[in-house]
Amino acid sequence: MSKNLEIALLCDFYGELLTEKQRDCIVLYYDQDLSLGEIAENTGITRQGVRDSIKRGEATLLEMEEKLGLCRRYRQMYQGLERITQEAKNISLLNDNYNSSAEIERSVKAILETVKEIGE
Repeated sequence: MSKNLEIALLCDFYGELLTEKQRDCIVLYYDQDLSLGEIAENTGITRQGVRDSIKRGEATLLEMEEKLGLCRRYRQMYQGLERITQEAKNISLLNDNYNSSAEIERSVKAILETVKEIGE
């Protein structure tokens, strides 16, 4: 995953733990794709101040992820839900081809509905 996407995702998870200035600078830099100069102009702080806020914010986000691992766990859960969905669809296809059990089809639909609810 690219650093830009990684920091933006970490900011979604841990952004509230940053100072307001750090969060604002990171959002403007990574999400709005503004330059350091543009952010400095918009926020009324120096370009160096913007850079320092971004670097400190990045370090805080990476430290939080290292300690808490919420983003990593979220990705693992999402990948697991994708695998469960694919396997449920495979079971449904096999059921259609070999057995046509209404009970199996109901169970597959229940699994897919549960995955959808968890993923929302």
